[in-house]
Amino acid sequence: MEGTGVDALRVELSPAFQLIMSISLVVMMFTVALGLKLKDFMDLRKEPWAVGGGVLAQVLGLPLLTLGLIFWLQPAPSVALGMIVVASCPGGNVSNALTLFARGDTAYSVSLTSISAVSAAVVTPISILFWANQYGPTSVLVDTLDVDPSIFLVQTAGLLALPLLAGMSLAHWKPEFASVLRRMLIPVAFTMLVGLILVGAFSNRDVLFSTEHSLIPLVMTHNALAFVLGGGAGFAMQLAGAKIRALTFEVGIQNAGLGLLLLLSQFGGVGGAVAVTALWGVWHITAGFILVGLFRGYDHLKNKRSAGT
Repeated sequence: MEGTGVDALRVELSPAFQLIMSISLVVMMFTVALGLKLKDFMDLRKEPWAVGGGVLAQVLGLPLLTLGLIFWLQPAPSVALGMIVVASCPGGNVSNALTLFARGDTAYSVSLTSISAVSAAVVTPISILFWANQYGPTSVLVDTLDVDPSIFLVQTAGLLALPLLAGMSLAHWKPEFASVLRRMLIPVAFTMLVGLILVGAFSNRDVLFSTEHSLIPLVMTHNALAFVLGGGAGFAMQLAGAKIRALTFEVGIQNAGLGLLLLLSQFGGVGGAVAVTALWGVWHITAGFILVGLFRGYDHLKNKRSAGT
């Protein structure tokens, strides 16, 4: 895909909007942390194989799959950057809800999401820089954006770690207050997330829907392969069916809102990357509900056959 036009696009941000983005990131991570409990991490001790394998599928498997897809499709450098950022972000809480709706193992899903969220402060920025450097055109693009690796790592780690630590501390020492506060902040964080995705999509509407640079098939393919990777990893580890469903959603659902915040604040709002991430934020939830319907339809047919025999 020819990348000059796409890579040249920028989402320009006013100082006020940049401040809103930083606040949004803090609120989102703080809200996530308020829901984290020590018992969410206990599965790592009880089932290290299942949890460790699930984490590896997210942290290592998805970026590797993404890099392979990039080398195959040869997208514009900024588009490849967006794919890498999405693959490097932690899973979102949406995966827990989808797992519940699909009759998957919700406890396993929550454990993976919790580990992903806590490790994001270190893993996400390192992963973005590492995988971006593995694809030459994207590595060159990052250099032209004047992204200082050390500053990026410190700033991103700080923005993610501080609200996580604050939220987890409050949840530990004042659990009842944390529970009430979390219920209040969830709609705020959700509104901010949706707003960011809509801003990203609207700002790049010409890129999203133009014939020459249509990103919709690419994002749909990338997301579908992520779901397949999650399910395939579960089968390879011989997990129970409910856990396979959970891992399918954990790998296929990524925190696109966080990815957008990082692209807009740290990477100059480069158009192709913002467009991919915004589109992913819309599509992965749509695809997730389609999967829920397929899983529940399969259960219905299975129960019907069992009743018939």
